[in-house]
Amino acid sequence: MDLAEVIRLLENIVRTGTVTEIDEEKWRVRVRSGELDSTWLRWNAQRAGDFSFWVPPSVGEQVWFLCLGGNTTAAIIGGSLYSNDNPAPGISAKEMIVTAPDGAKFRYDAEAGALQVSGIKSATIEASVKVLLKTPLVECTEMLKTKNFTVTEGGKMQGDFTHSGGAFISNGVQVDDHGHGAVQRGGSWTEGTK
Repeated sequence: MDLAEVIRLLENIVRTGTVTEIDEEKWRVRVRSGELDSTWLRWNAQRAGDFSFWVPPSVGEQVWFLCLGGNTTAAIIGGSLYSNDNPAPGISAKEMIVTAPDGAKFRYDAEAGALQVSGIKSATIEASVKVLLKTPLVECTEMLKTKNFTVTEGGKMQGDFTHSGGAFISNGVQVDDHGHGAVQRGGSWTEGTK
């Protein structure tokens, strides 16, 4: 191997480029780097064992890749780089932000101690035992729908309520179906409910 070939291999050890194609089923991408159009390359996964992450690169994403022995056909994607087309979604060293192509955003601001999820259409949490919300206040700005509920330490309700189907019992009295004793015609009061 002559000196020129050694220099070429050394120059190819680390390269940058832009993703041009993605094969989601085989976990591979093609990258254009200068005049080079790469073969199908694997990308770096944060974890790929018992714990596993799936966040594939996207077309147009700028990446850097390592060419083992300087051989571009044996390269692997090492990571991504921000670019003019795909700038950083945050500006603070005290925040963590994840954005998605549909506009969803997951943001944690360590200075404010605030977690924010926005831009999503639905969210599902499935737990076989329990979900615990341990906070002084849980606020729902629109309708809250539940199959059943239990209140253990009181509270109050305001506004109009409609009850239908089933019995409505308060302090042992079925409010929607009960009798009154000692009822007389006229302006007399009843003696209570039973």
